[in-house]
Amino acid sequence: MHANVGDMLIFHSNVVGHGDRKAEIIEVRGEAGTPPFVVRFDDGHEQMVFPGPDAVVQPATPE
Repeated sequence: MHANVGDMLIFHSNVVGHGDRKAEIIEVRGEAGTPPFVVRFDDGHEQMVFPGPDAVVQPATPE
């Protein structure tokens, strides 16, 4: 998995009734865009994550 600052990390829920979670990647700590990533969730919570198989990177759209 490779990502850049500004990309979105989507965590797909595997629990019925719970939606997916989105977080903006604010820092890439691995080499060449690899995990771990520091992300910011919609509620402002920041966390370092090592994404699992239920997560995908959505590239930032160019403006």
